[in-house]
Amino acid sequence: MNKLSTGEKVALGLAKRHRAEKRFRWYGLASIAFGLLCLLVLFTDIISKGAGAFVAHYIKVDVTYSGQRLGIKNVDDPMQMALADYQGLINDYLMQTFPEVSQRRDKFELYQLASSGAGFELQALLQEQPEWLGKTQTLWVLADDDVDLYLKYFRNKDGSRLTAQQKGWVEQLVSNGAIDQRFNRALFSHGDSREPEMAGIKGAFMGSLLTLLVTLVLSFPVGVAAAVYLEEYAPKNRWTDFIEININNLAAVPSIIYGLLGLAVFINFLGMPRSIPLVGGLVLTLMTLPTVIISSRAAIKTVPPSIREAALGLGASKMQVIMHHVLPLALPGMLTGAIIGMAQALGETAPLLMIGMVAFIADIPHSLTDPATVLPVQIFLWADSPERAFTERTSAAIMVLLAFLMVMNALAVLLRRHLQRRW
Repeated sequence: MNKLSTGEKVALGLAKRHRAEKRFRWYGLASIAFGLLCLLVLFTDIISKGAGAFVAHYIKVDVTYSGQRLGIKNVDDPMQMALADYQGLINDYLMQTFPEVSQRRDKFELYQLASSGAGFELQALLQEQPEWLGKTQTLWVLADDDVDLYLKYFRNKDGSRLTAQQKGWVEQLVSNGAIDQRFNRALFSHGDSREPEMAGIKGAFMGSLLTLLVTLVLSFPVGVAAAVYLEEYAPKNRWTDFIEININNLAAVPSIIYGLLGLAVFINFLGMPRSIPLVGGLVLTLMTLPTVIISSRAAIKTVPPSIREAALGLGASKMQVIMHHVLPLALPGMLTGAIIGMAQALGETAPLLMIGMVAFIADIPHSLTDPATVLPVQIFLWADSPERAFTERTSAAIMVLLAFLMVMNALAVLLRRHLQRRW
């Protein structure tokens, strides 16, 4: 039996290592492909379910703003404007369109074709155009969610909640050109609603913006100041080591713990109101601060020591070195960390649930102390709703939230590339 030479043994071992490296590379490519496939399946599922929410079916109605029918004598009287039966104008038009309907039960089914919240749209239009009182206007009002779902998905198959009689009325309106599919402006102009066709994300979107505004205003300056102190001023001893360890530990604390802290401190101890952007921003500030501090410290460390030494050699003070040289050069990394922290805060739900931002909020918030909710919580509420039409709204809200997160991450990358300097 011939023994292998040293060169042959090395060649066999080298070939074996090369085969192992190829297998490892293929394993990595397969893992990446599997992850991308899962992401593609997730996005396809969300988009397929939520794309329909961006369009809705509208019914064309000829509405006569009769002062006698509405009980309005003076359009400047807010009480008369608020108590008027605007929904009755839509019902009157439907009865004129289908005069053969006479039974009480049939009338009730006919009135259900239009959204029960369409009357509020008529009220808003009359408030904007008070000269319409006493005149007839051709308007497009939202159809009921069951009508919308029937025309989108169940027209040629079972599953619709409409009765056979209602389907016949809908088909007659379609053939007359009185129902049309249009961009769903209510999704972006309305707040939350019990009626799916009237529900929108504007209230949650504004709540998210106000909450993030508080978080950014508090977390960025405090985080940068803490990072500057720890890197430039703090002595290296056991106390600073203890602070650094706890900052790193706080970055890994579950977000719901910050919600419990906010509930105990801001609401129970300080007595601040529940479900307002100010408290939500304070809670998210506590959660985001460790991320901002860690990223800011990393950015400060990337500034070469030679720049500090050169500035000190030219007679600059410690503060001047930091303000005029270190911070401007570290700013790209700091901004990147802050934006990533804001993106993390935007997607948080658990801490905000603990402070009561899970309440049903129909009005659009306009200040930091108005009751509000945020996009992730709105998605949580809609996902738990039994109404079938809320499935579309849930997926559409997820799409908007993902788009917002992508924009924020892209902004972080662009800022870093635009402002970053190389030495």
